[in-house]
Amino acid sequence: MKFYKDHYDVVIVGGGLAGMAACLQLQAKGVKDILILEKHNMPGGLATDFVRNGIEIEATLHEMMSIGPKNDRLKVGQFFDEMGVDIDWLHVPECYRVVLPNSGIDVTLHEGYENAAREVDAAVPGTYEKVKELLLLCRRVYDSMNYLSTHQMSKVQMLLKHPDFVKTAGYSATEVIKTFNLPQKAVEILTPYWIYVGNPMDTLPFTIYAFLMADYFTGSYVCRGFSHEMSMKLQAKCEENGAQYEFKQEVEKILVKDNKVYGVRTRRGDEIHCDYVISGPYPNKVYTQMIEPLSEVPTGAIKMINGLRLSVCPVSVIMMLEGTPESNGIYNYSTFSGETMDTNKIWANYSNITEPYNYITTICLNFANPDSIPAGMTQVSITALVPVKPFLDVKEEDYYDLKRRLANEMIETYIREVGKIDFRKNITEIEVTTPMTISHYVGAWKGSIYGYTHSMDNHAIARLQMKEKDHFIQGLEFAGAHGMSGDGMGPQITNGRAAAKFVLEAMDKQKEAAK
Repeated sequence: MKFYKDHYDVVIVGGGLAGMAACLQLQAKGVKDILILEKHNMPGGLATDFVRNGIEIEATLHEMMSIGPKNDRLKVGQFFDEMGVDIDWLHVPECYRVVLPNSGIDVTLHEGYENAAREVDAAVPGTYEKVKELLLLCRRVYDSMNYLSTHQMSKVQMLLKHPDFVKTAGYSATEVIKTFNLPQKAVEILTPYWIYVGNPMDTLPFTIYAFLMADYFTGSYVCRGFSHEMSMKLQAKCEENGAQYEFKQEVEKILVKDNKVYGVRTRRGDEIHCDYVISGPYPNKVYTQMIEPLSEVPTGAIKMINGLRLSVCPVSVIMMLEGTPESNGIYNYSTFSGETMDTNKIWANYSNITEPYNYITTICLNFANPDSIPAGMTQVSITALVPVKPFLDVKEEDYYDLKRRLANEMIETYIREVGKIDFRKNITEIEVTTPMTISHYVGAWKGSIYGYTHSMDNHAIARLQMKEKDHFIQGLEFAGAHGMSGDGMGPQITNGRAAAKFVLEAMDKQKEAAK
């Protein structure tokens, strides 16, 4: 009996969160003949963990957005529920603590727009009303984005029903925030999340900033079983619904004839035929290496990828420490700290690897998931989300010394600026990840996991508007960090669903044409 069928409706290249979300969305709409090909021996891509000395350690997930409580789910949490994927979500206790010694700032903000406004006001008196209105504006833009992602509207209808979205769409985060005339200290307190989209505030679209702020200040979650719980349960549900899911099957080629996909070829030589392909690999790799023959790649596709700029990638120090968080100088789940909150200066600093990073984020899992951490131990990670480019010229013989230096500098920075307790003697396990780590384990293009940067001319709304023009090969869709909604684990679910939606629309058109 043949290992693969003669033909599938859809082949999904990559069993990450986006690929599995696409599979479940297709299955929910009646598409059952689906094959998922994953190059590794586990599902989920970067949504995973690892084990050291019998201790399970979260590899990547800081916070899951758009989940919501059981009685009031947001779109990602609702999707999991509707698909029958039962995740044990744990509520994160705060949004963040921001520590900027040079600005005299040490403030912790919690979820709820009014709560956050009062906490900013406590640190910067007289700002309550303005901060609250800014956060409520973010929420209105957030609601509009969610609505418009699933509903077609004319420009006139958008202006009438979503005026705040339309009015702010062409402006940067800095430009819109300036209209509120907030003191600089308050602006700095409201800026830390910029790091999760990897663009300075002056060039970050307010639309993206607004969505991020509204989502995070609604409340965030993590999985009791770490991000690997999501991956395993999504995979199980895909297979339960009838998908064929194969591990250690790397796709080398996407087969195209007359501008239409007709199959894929694996590294071991299996040629598998299908009507549609959903690609986890970046368009950069697909259009330059994977399409067979390359003569089927339109010139427009090469122009598009040449015009895109890769976003950031994590340099992370992931540790297990002996002792409680407090005994190691760690007091919060999420802490942003640094020398400055001038995002242009931070970006300039991040764009080289010769000086210590001047802005970091620290996550201590104990405060959100205490039962999954061994008693008397602390699980903590320190991260800088930096451009990939500075790492491209690192020589192999210099790599390990670079990792050690970066890790030590980031630990020293946290101790100096926040914790005041040197916990290095308590480290029992440590892993350091860089773009090279990402490239090695998941094959992401040049080690980038955050897709393409959100710029004024290339963000979620611009991508949606350009969808038809940027669609170069029939039957080929993309789902991953490089997808329409951008980076992060929550957006991966949205990106997968969007890819499935486009496949379903193409199927409907094909059926209509056949009548």
